[in-house]
Amino acid sequence: MSPDIKAFFDPATFTASYLVADPATRKAAVIDPVLDFDPKSGRTSTKSADAILADARQRGFEIEWILETHAHADHLSAGAYLKEKTGAKIAIGEHIKQVQAVFRGIFNAKDINTDGTPFDRLLKDGETFRIGGLTVEVLHTPGHTPACISYKIGDNVFVGDTLFMPDYGTARADFPGGDARNLYRSIKRILSLPDDTVLWMCHDYKAPNRENFVWKTTVGEERARNIHVHEGVSEDEFVAMRTARDKTLGMPVLILPSVQVNVRAGHMPPPEDDGNIYLKVPVNRL
Repeated sequence: MSPDIKAFFDPATFTASYLVADPATRKAAVIDPVLDFDPKSGRTSTKSADAILADARQRGFEIEWILETHAHADHLSAGAYLKEKTGAKIAIGEHIKQVQAVFRGIFNAKDINTDGTPFDRLLKDGETFRIGGLTVEVLHTPGHTPACISYKIGDNVFVGDTLFMPDYGTARADFPGGDARNLYRSIKRILSLPDDTVLWMCHDYKAPNRENFVWKTTVGEERARNIHVHEGVSEDEFVAMRTARDKTLGMPVLILPSVQVNVRAGHMPPPEDDGNIYLKVPVNRL
């Protein structure tokens, strides 16, 4: 049976989150949920996550998984909030341990473990698990970060930040642990799937000359039209393009607060001795 898939787009961070359900059992998962955050005031909101919860309740879905494609650098995860509300387990790729080790040092955050906790499940390449009666296959697709994974559910793949829409291209590979050559190989792995495989993006930035945000495409469309990795682009050509392009890009607005929260599975840092929570800004580290 095909999954029921509904996208929730957050225009503030250009993020597409997904509610994916098994129509037969009504069991569901949320992929890459957003915790709203105002960097000017430091205030959070659960408006985006609450919209997903409301939709799930209305349709009688029971959320049993919160699935992260990686530790995002452009939005804060609502994983911990959704777990509190639903009891669902939070899963991410096993290489999150490598990412935790890097950012524990950058933020001098001694509470950050490097064993994958507090995530509930660390997923390995090729392993499977279930959402109700749906089988989910894990694909390790590193490059954007070393811990990136994609989720394959039938003829659908949720690719995280590995790919964008064909007219926008591919993700950057210059974050700590990123690698353009690995990114190319991960993309080629995804594009080796049948042409009619549906690909669901984690972001869309609305390429020039396009009026609407779009987050759904196919392997065939990407293979034929992706401006960075269409057929005929060699690995060396891609690496040269991606490396040169990444040198021109500034850091995402929310990278510092996002990473601190996301390597903690959506939890804020622990309160300090005054009872308040603080997010750090490491000076001259990135």
